[in-house]
Amino acid sequence: MTAPSPGTPPERPVPDVGIPERLARHMSMPEQHAYLRARLSRRRVLAGTFATAGAAGGLGLLAGSSGSAYAERPADKHPAASRPAPVRVDGSLVAPFGRHLAFGADPRTQMRVSWQVPLAVTSPYLRVGTEPWDLGPKVEAEVRALHTPSLSRKLPAVEQHYLHVALDRLAPGTTYYYGVGHDGFDPAAPERLATIGSFRTAPARPERFVFTAFGDQGVSYHALANDQVILGQNPAFHLHAGDICYADTTGHGKDSDTYDARVWDTYLAQTETVAKSVPWMVTTGNHDMEAWYSPNGYGGQSARWSLPDNGFDPRRAPGVYSFRYGNVGVVALDANDVSYEIPANRGYSDGRQTAWLDRRLGELRADADVDFVVVFFHHCAYSTSTHGSDGGVRDAWLPLFTEHQVDLVVNGHNHVYERTDAVKGGEVGRPVPIGASTDPTRDGIVYVTAGGAGKDLYGFAPGVEDSYEGHVRDRETVPTVHWTERRAPAPDRVAWSRVRYTGHSFLAVEATAGARPSLAVSALARTGERVDHFEIRRGG
Repeated sequence: MTAPSPGTPPERPVPDVGIPERLARHMSMPEQHAYLRARLSRRRVLAGTFATAGAAGGLGLLAGSSGSAYAERPADKHPAASRPAPVRVDGSLVAPFGRHLAFGADPRTQMRVSWQVPLAVTSPYLRVGTEPWDLGPKVEAEVRALHTPSLSRKLPAVEQHYLHVALDRLAPGTTYYYGVGHDGFDPAAPERLATIGSFRTAPARPERFVFTAFGDQGVSYHALANDQVILGQNPAFHLHAGDICYADTTGHGKDSDTYDARVWDTYLAQTETVAKSVPWMVTTGNHDMEAWYSPNGYGGQSARWSLPDNGFDPRRAPGVYSFRYGNVGVVALDANDVSYEIPANRGYSDGRQTAWLDRRLGELRADADVDFVVVFFHHCAYSTSTHGSDGGVRDAWLPLFTEHQVDLVVNGHNHVYERTDAVKGGEVGRPVPIGASTDPTRDGIVYVTAGGAGKDLYGFAPGVEDSYEGHVRDRETVPTVHWTERRAPAPDRVAWSRVRYTGHSFLAVEATAGARPSLAVSALARTGERVDHFEIRRGG
């Protein structure tokens, strides 16, 4: 498809949310949240819920649940009397779906298991053990019930039921088997054995492993194909750099945005084939801000995901955290906090995220077991495709990346694959052709845009060639834009764009420990074909 010129977000239809045009395009995310809460009065919520509960599959809060918690839970604003009474159903007729794993702060000993049920059930639980035929006793699940009212004339109200279990004190380097269920649905029953999943904790000592990464996935055949190729890499974990499912198809961060919560059901069902065994470590993109649930729009994310809780404020910023796997430290950031291009949530952390980042990078660099530090977030620090580069990201975080010698930065946002030479001080520190090696302590940092996970693809400026054959020339200048603090795209001609590819793709990184540790970075097309590769070694 033909992509818009760099700096011009792709045209998409604006959903009908009934917000007056004079108010549109001016509200921050907290203002949008307050506006929706005031606009969707208790009477409208009640009417919409009763009128569409059957079509949406929502029968109220889970009967016999162990609780419900996420930021600004809608039930806290609307009394239980405004909802249908909880209804008990035959649990044998309700199958769990959408299983997805995530590490806790320590991948050697902690795993979080999450899933969904389409209807209210009684006493949801997880069973886990080291043998598939011996899953052990029931572990009670935490219920996070999510209510979404009818946000436009075309959308029903939706009740969703997300279940979570935090597993701690696991043994390092161990394969575990697990099943999820509820009254009437026992995963250990002979007829349910096909529903058992498995995962492996991180090893006690660093050893070779592979992880994968991309952003901008959504629901599509392309996304499903990428997932299957990722599964073939046998990754220890996967990094998702935001814009997860595109329930909000617009993603402008404006009050003209709306979102269809049911898309999350389809997405989690699609992703389950991989995420039920590969920890799916997500962060937050501009399409992931959903204003109804909480002032910063992250209440939905908090309900659907259980992620490490060691960020600066896990309740307010669930997509900000870090973990160490083997000899690699990984840091997830929320670039909505610093973005100049899409400022709906700009400054929501009051600088706390950046201060936390400084501390955390320092801690990882002081850890003798950490050879490499990888940072991932959504908005691009360096890209020449449709959205260009975000100056807010550069101003806030690039000095810290340089100071702490980050080894690799992974972004999404632009729906292409593009990677830079080693960038130092905003310029090419060292050319890194396909197949070359680079040393971040000397050359600078390689930035990768891996936004070809499944959504419609973008392109590059007219006349700019995309290639994976290695004919992108040294110091070739490429036209692009970067976003300024005044939210204006400023034109650039840059020399750091090394490899560009417009097919669906993802990143696969092989980490090696020992006397000569390395990161072998490859970009793989959804066909499995390798379209780019380079190596990172420190201090060589």
